[in-house]
Amino acid sequence: MTRWLLRYDGFDPAQEQLREALCALGNGRFVTRAAAPESRADGVHYPGTYVAGVVNRLVDEIDGHRIENESIVNLPDWQSLTFRLDGGDWLDLSALTVCDYVQELDLRRGVLTRRFVVEDGQGRRTKVGQRRLVSMAAPCLAALDCTIEAVNWSGPVTVRSGLDGRVTNCGVARYRGLSGRHLLPAETGLGDDGVLTLVTETSQSRMRIALAARQRVLVDGAPVDVPAARVDEPGFVAVDLTVDLAAGQVATVQKLIGLCTSRDRGIGEPGEAAVDEIARAGDFDTVLARHELTWSYLWRRCDVQMDPQGRASVTLRLHVFHLLQTISHHSIDLDVGIPARGLHGEAYRGHVFWDEMFVLPFYNLRLPEVARAMLLYRWRRLPQARAAARAIGRRGAMFPWQSGASGREESQTRHLNPKSGRWLPDNSARQRHIGLAVAYNTWRYYEATGDVGFLAQYGAEVILDVATFFADLATYDPADDRYDICGVMGPDEYHDALPGREEPGLDDNAYTNVLAAWTLGRALDCLDILTEQRRHELMDLLDLGQLDLERWGHVSRKLRLCWHGDGILSQFRGYEDLEEFDWAGYRDRYGDISRLDRILEAEGDSTNRYKVSKQADVLMLFQLLTADELYAVLDRLDYRHDPESIPRTIGYYLDRTCHGSTLSKVVHSWVLARSNRDKAWGYFLDALDSDIADVQGGTTGEGIHLGAMAGTIDLLQRGFTGLETRKDALWLDPYLPDLLASMRFRIRYRHHPEVEVTINHDRLTVGGSRQRAAVLPVRIREAEYRLDPRGSLEIPLQRRHG
Repeated sequence: MTRWLLRYDGFDPAQEQLREALCALGNGRFVTRAAAPESRADGVHYPGTYVAGVVNRLVDEIDGHRIENESIVNLPDWQSLTFRLDGGDWLDLSALTVCDYVQELDLRRGVLTRRFVVEDGQGRRTKVGQRRLVSMAAPCLAALDCTIEAVNWSGPVTVRSGLDGRVTNCGVARYRGLSGRHLLPAETGLGDDGVLTLVTETSQSRMRIALAARQRVLVDGAPVDVPAARVDEPGFVAVDLTVDLAAGQVATVQKLIGLCTSRDRGIGEPGEAAVDEIARAGDFDTVLARHELTWSYLWRRCDVQMDPQGRASVTLRLHVFHLLQTISHHSIDLDVGIPARGLHGEAYRGHVFWDEMFVLPFYNLRLPEVARAMLLYRWRRLPQARAAARAIGRRGAMFPWQSGASGREESQTRHLNPKSGRWLPDNSARQRHIGLAVAYNTWRYYEATGDVGFLAQYGAEVILDVATFFADLATYDPADDRYDICGVMGPDEYHDALPGREEPGLDDNAYTNVLAAWTLGRALDCLDILTEQRRHELMDLLDLGQLDLERWGHVSRKLRLCWHGDGILSQFRGYEDLEEFDWAGYRDRYGDISRLDRILEAEGDSTNRYKVSKQADVLMLFQLLTADELYAVLDRLDYRHDPESIPRTIGYYLDRTCHGSTLSKVVHSWVLARSNRDKAWGYFLDALDSDIADVQGGTTGEGIHLGAMAGTIDLLQRGFTGLETRKDALWLDPYLPDLLASMRFRIRYRHHPEVEVTINHDRLTVGGSRQRAAVLPVRIREAEYRLDPRGSLEIPLQRRHG
């Protein structure tokens, strides 16, 4: 690694799918995995291209149950390109001697380079270089070039450049027993101008996908005319381009791609649109130059610099890179959400979970127009969420744990335990807290941007509907004068029922109840912010009256929280009666116990019996809410607490969490950032390694973990800096770990186009944009300042220990 390069030396088949995900290229509209252009899906390589929003639904039968799954669709492979010498075998690295193999991802430029030398059985050595990009400047364009140097031979070389529609969804091992053929047979063509075309359609959602490819051949840098011989196979079209080389000569084939779908705006028929895209794009160098320029603009806004430089710094930039490739300015008009595994593979079938809680803080403070678009994805699906609430006899809106195209619940009803081979009931749809996440994200966006127009037109409606649902979901216990929320799951997916209880679900999950109380308070705040006219419109639209508002106030003051020994906040009612777990024994027996649920189920046991957590649950509260906000909720609920209750609760659950989710160590680092900086830094580094080191043993190759990537960035920008956006001011309370010498980043706060923040252990500098803008109120620790946008503030910091 260098400051901007992720480099792999040597070809390693066992690591290929991990590299394909980590070196994938995208632009917020589509992403293409970094599979070798000469490859097909074969257990080593897995070519995959995924367009945001292009999904399809297939049906299977499992154990007598009819199962429907909506999946993001693996689209035809546009990268397909290979070569052979003098009519011999096509390029196959496993059959050749390979040396000097390098794969290099340039994060600054968004370009993937691959270089190697191969020697065949006749002793002919060929030097190969390839570059790839998915254009950040033009959302429908991608490009590839391949140079072939005849090191010690002379003769003909044939390059085959194709569009391969013979693809299926088979990139996740546990899904391979289920249907994966989403595309209907493709129509292919070769125009008089040498442009290849392939058009196909999804089998159920009826989305049309079109690819067009234009090839250009150069010898020693000079363009040459080469006859194109058409190659046709079912679902595959290609051209063979043959040139004669002398020893030392170099042939280059440049391939420019247009990819259009029937979901795109501003086009006609997708096939014609794809051809038009490459017709007006210019040559490879022009496309590359515009792509690099756009990335330079993005990095100016979005880079997060940290000292010391090294692996951690580059990994952090890799995380920023993949965020921007999954969601960018090209995502704004697509009506898509934030997929938990990016657009980098087929894990979780491309579904939208709650990862936006970790992702949106990055966009709120840099690309708020993109964050706004992601929130509108939820707003547009309010009708489906309302229907889901009505289906269980409740008012308001019940958002799905897993969301897709329509906003219906896409969570599995059964899942496979690969350790036991058994299909088991899946109750994860009971994670009703997803609606609280949607409301939370909406409010935090408003705090960061001051976008009252969005709140009035869209955001308040979402928050009020979520509040209505949770107020209605709560049931009153007159004996204790408390409200209970029953039959739910918290973020910790290791508990979906109490031992011995036949019905799934838990009662009074602390995370759910605290966030519900907080959300009800924010719903009342929304009504205060809106104009009187808009407030009446919304209350009429949502059928809300004064009695509803009174119930919100009552529920927000009376939700039950459960506590056990020493003022520990219980994860749910009955948690204190669970058994302690034999952590040491199971670590000795299994080593990696991050997936205890699978281990125990294979033994005929269940995590429901034990005080174990897959990931942070109660501790999430200490990340999402400031201490002041959390204490305000507890005060409102009339629960006594003391300053030591938070650290005691944190310590209790730290000892009982096995980190089966990549999000878990992000949260643990956050909650320790103020009390144990060394341990927080250790968790931060662990979280950074989640994908690049594939700590979960093969999962990253199926798609990156976008929430964990975003969470590491947020740890730096907010967790270690104490950055908050509330009460119309920018708040900072730095508390850097000892091994983090300094950091620097730019943000956009409300109407201030650029604020640059530089922090080390001794000094904090906040710089303005030097443009005409209002004076910005800044609170640094306990002191108040006002930042003139034409200047900067330099504030000495007193070192803290801990």
